[in-house]
Amino acid sequence: MTKKKGFLDVISENRFIHILLSILLGFLVGAVFLVIMNLSVSAAYGRLINSVTSLKGFSYVVVYSVPYIVVGLSVAFSFKTGVFNIGAEGQFVVGSMAAVCTGILAGNLPKPVLIPLCFLAAMAAGALWGIIVGVLKTKWGINEVLSMIMFNWIAFYLSNFIAGIPAIKNDGSAEATKNIADNASLLFSKEFIKSAGLAPTANWGFIIAIIATLLVWFIIEKTTLGFELKAVGSNKFAAEYGGINVNRSILTALAISGALAGLAGALQVMGMGKRISIFTSQEGFGFAGIVVALIGCSNPFGVFIAGLFYGALMYGGSKLNLEGVPTQLINVIVGTVVFFIAISVIFENLKRFKKAPKSGASAAGKEAGK
Repeated sequence: MTKKKGFLDVISENRFIHILLSILLGFLVGAVFLVIMNLSVSAAYGRLINSVTSLKGFSYVVVYSVPYIVVGLSVAFSFKTGVFNIGAEGQFVVGSMAAVCTGILAGNLPKPVLIPLCFLAAMAAGALWGIIVGVLKTKWGINEVLSMIMFNWIAFYLSNFIAGIPAIKNDGSAEATKNIADNASLLFSKEFIKSAGLAPTANWGFIIAIIATLLVWFIIEKTTLGFELKAVGSNKFAAEYGGINVNRSILTALAISGALAGLAGALQVMGMGKRISIFTSQEGFGFAGIVVALIGCSNPFGVFIAGLFYGALMYGGSKLNLEGVPTQLINVIVGTVVFFIAISVIFENLKRFKKAPKSGASAAGKEAGK
């Protein structure tokens, strides 16, 4: 006779329930902070929901979500193959700068040529940034997490240096690069945006994000390469015993992951920014990708939905000040969600904890009967 599963059993076995519960707890903690600040929970969350459910509001959400989806795919891909790509931030930065330089210096090329060229330049730069770290790890055993953190800062200062080169720097007083050529822009036409009632920055990036999601899923689930990468991620020693070149797999994973992060940078600058300002601090897109990958359970389709959710929080959160609510509340909610996802192993062990007292009582009974 099959025993009916209890609530704790369902929680401990279903990853989706872990994520959903973590999100609910995040909003609950946010509500507690609102009450402490003597602010209306219903007004704040009502504003958050209303700002993202209108057609124009949702189009903003889509625009905001594109870089988060693609950089989330980058991190999720590396997670699947056993590599923690904390360097997505640096790969994003060098990718965006490569796209900007291409869009400025080759601005006379026709649009069908220039846009793919910008994408290729960004992906090549991101892939190179990942491969360098991979070589350091596979050839000399240097810890990839430490290397990636350092390369994030190298990318940060390299971007600022390139932004100051006369051929790239803005001709005015702005501390930024020149705008990319119109031929490199992904924006929809002004007439279409106006007639459809979309956000002014609505662009083709979302289609690219969908294609990237499908490609990542296909590589991971339907190709020999994906099988090898997952095998290395599961157990590199068993994979090596099975004839898989582990070092080559690590380099391949970091190259593809870096290329995706670089593509995310290109989509951000070609779809919204059109130029790069000289940084005063890390932008955080790469680190947001880690959050998106966690919420999406490193599943490409889950990452796609998580990226939309994160984009909705970022855009909706920017409207909270209309209700007198600090926009930092969104950071509290996101941080809480990540915290509960990170400790979701507790939920996975609930079933075992629940059974432990029974086992203990049974053992005690046996001892007493001796």
